[in-house]
Amino acid sequence: MATVPTNQLAFDANSLNGLKRLSRENSPAALKSASREFETVFMQMVLKSMRDATPQTGMFDSEQTKTYVGLLDQQLAMTLSNSRSGTGLAAVIEKQLGRQFAGSAAVPTESKELPLDRNTGGIPLTRTGSAADPVSFALDRYRAAAAAADRNRGVASSAAAGATLPASLAALPAGKRAFVEKVWPHAMQVSRETGIPAHFMVAQAALETGWGRFEIRRSDGAQSFNLFNIKAGRNWGGDAAGASTVEYRNGQAKREDASFRAYGSYADAFRDYARLMTGNARYAGAVAQTDAKLFADGLQRGGYATDPAYANKLRRVIDGLASAGIVGSSA
Repeated sequence: MATVPTNQLAFDANSLNGLKRLSRENSPAALKSASREFETVFMQMVLKSMRDATPQTGMFDSEQTKTYVGLLDQQLAMTLSNSRSGTGLAAVIEKQLGRQFAGSAAVPTESKELPLDRNTGGIPLTRTGSAADPVSFALDRYRAAAAAADRNRGVASSAAAGATLPASLAALPAGKRAFVEKVWPHAMQVSRETGIPAHFMVAQAALETGWGRFEIRRSDGAQSFNLFNIKAGRNWGGDAAGASTVEYRNGQAKREDASFRAYGSYADAFRDYARLMTGNARYAGAVAQTDAKLFADGLQRGGYATDPAYANKLRRVIDGLASAGIVGSSA
């Protein structure tokens, strides 16, 4: 009987092809191997969540180290799920999938030691258009769900941090409301750490990006998550994205090309903004302020932007949020 090897690397591109080949053969080994693959994906999500919950502000933390840690976690997930006993999840999934596709030749007879109540719902799959290859279909559906969960992990992490959206958010127009909803939890988290009022940071992000409409993009069109248009200087070791920007030189506006920092998430962007504000003496006069005008003036004096009207523009956005009842401090 053909089998899928259990000692492969997590990055073996042939592993999924092997599963699909076995499923076409209606082999019971395919369902067992697919269940192991499900368990591996689940373990990757668990490890990723554990990493996300751990502060990463050490001297050697960077986007590059995050990449290699992610690769390590994928291999750890593969090793854990393919160990002699695994976590037991694969056996449960195998039993459930076997029941879901009852009557096909791929239904295994193993795992009788894990009887499940017939009234238990099981994994909600459909066989429409996939009866000839149910294992591959189920695997594709599961991976799609895992990818969606990964895309939303930033929102889930923020909710877990206890960030509550302002009750008066409905007072804003739909576009602005959507932007505030997206960044508010991260602003509240940084506010608790730095003392900068959350609505000050949200207003600055709104001013820099046009309420999210003009966020800098990477060369491939992917998000840079750079809400504060922080440039990538000589000391920046992370990813970067090029963009055209307007700078004021001797009072004259000129369009220039510049390199900006690129992050993996909005949470990363807010953390880097906090490091910039609290770690640079130029902005000491802004960080300590809870008055919108003094905060904006402090940024202007510190040289955050070359636009001579930057402080006034920022103050107007802050005042607009405050008048709508959208305020947040470090308290």
